[in-house]
Amino acid sequence: MKIDFVKMHGIGNDFILVDCISQAQLQALSDQDWQLLAPKLCNRRFGIGADQMLLLLPSSVGYDFQMAIYNSDGSRVEMCGNGIRCLAKYIWDTGLSVNDTLAIETLAGVIRPQRAGDLIRVDMGIPQLETSSITVDSVSGVIDYRLEVADRVFEITHVSMGNPHTVIFTQDVDSFPVDQYGPLIETHKLFPNRTNVEFIEIINRSEVKVRLWERGAGETLACGTGACAVAVATSLKGLTGRAVTIHLRGGQLRIDWQPDSHVYMVGPATRVFSGSIEIE
Repeated sequence: MKIDFVKMHGIGNDFILVDCISQAQLQALSDQDWQLLAPKLCNRRFGIGADQMLLLLPSSVGYDFQMAIYNSDGSRVEMCGNGIRCLAKYIWDTGLSVNDTLAIETLAGVIRPQRAGDLIRVDMGIPQLETSSITVDSVSGVIDYRLEVADRVFEITHVSMGNPHTVIFTQDVDSFPVDQYGPLIETHKLFPNRTNVEFIEIINRSEVKVRLWERGAGETLACGTGACAVAVATSLKGLTGRAVTIHLRGGQLRIDWQPDSHVYMVGPATRVFSGSIEIE
């Protein structure tokens, strides 16, 4: 079977986008099929190469479209902020919709990307300090919880943006051993479904520098939901205002946690190339 795809990225967080609407035969593939395909296609030496794979699907409940997301290890995730900007750009560029605002169904709920000049603005919803994805008995959220990992104790703040994020403050994020502690925290027994991990450094009250360890993908250059979680965590702790620029290794995102409690993200999406690949 041949799969047509588009390679895209959001400030370095890269994706294989597969349009299952224009390739209706692909809609017969099961979730298990895509879980097996994702590691092969995302492999950077033996496949196309990407952090994640995005599927554009018809909505199952009457919204404009549906997005399914698979990590490079084959696991399916709820939401991806950089991915939804890329999906929206693809939809607009190919003329699948002329609406300036889209309603896209995800496992994290309905997400609404909107044209913002050359950029894309996304209502990422209301952050949750819920503890359903963490084995800590707390009704008020997890802020500055002391987590012991290997030879260190970290104070973590846990925020859900439809997917779980664990924010850790550092003094010098550039030199921090992300590849050492990222996977240990991701798979810690505190997180039964694993977690994304953001290691951050406060620059000033309106700027934060971040390195990311993504659940199922490793260290990536950017993460949209992670940037939103960081903005919420730093604001909750009184270290920044509610509107911040997040500096990631792949570029910048503007995050605004507004008085209506919704988090808005503004950033670019880039098409790299298109192609086709034969799968067995």
